[in-house]
Amino acid sequence: MGRRPLLAAAGWLATTVAATLVGLAAVQLVGAGITGTPGGVRDEREVARALASPAPVTTTPGPEPTAGATPTATAASHPPAPGGVRRGFVTGGGTAVAECGPAGVRLVSWSPAQGYRVKDYDQGPDDHVEVRFVGPEGEHELRLRCRGGEPVATPHD
Repeated sequence: MGRRPLLAAAGWLATTVAATLVGLAAVQLVGAGITGTPGGVRDEREVARALASPAPVTTTPGPEPTAGATPTATAASHPPAPGGVRRGFVTGGGTAVAECGPAGVRLVSWSPAQGYRVKDYDQGPDDHVEVRFVGPEGEHELRLRCRGGEPVATPHD
């Protein structure tokens, strides 16, 4: 075997190694911003802890539902009831925010998850309120009532 094929193979190998190292250095230099998740990746315990502690809820005013219409999302246009406690709830079909006031529990806002729609809702205020989300994995019903002045989920009948 002559010198030329060996030099060609060595040159190809050196070029491949150099290109790979330059590529890895570029990705390291740019960091997780190019391929990572903003704020990093969270493990199951961090997600469970974040979901367990209620975060402050911010709602924006929106249109009130019309009679007979099934909204995809809604928000109340009035401030929380005096002394009322607001709390957010999450199901596989969507999310809802409720508050307790002198007249009972009231749905403040609700929004279906991607691929889901609102099938039915009872906004209240009343002893119990509910919202039902329907989608590809079935129906998710969220029933709420006040306990100790705070909205809580109740089991389905």
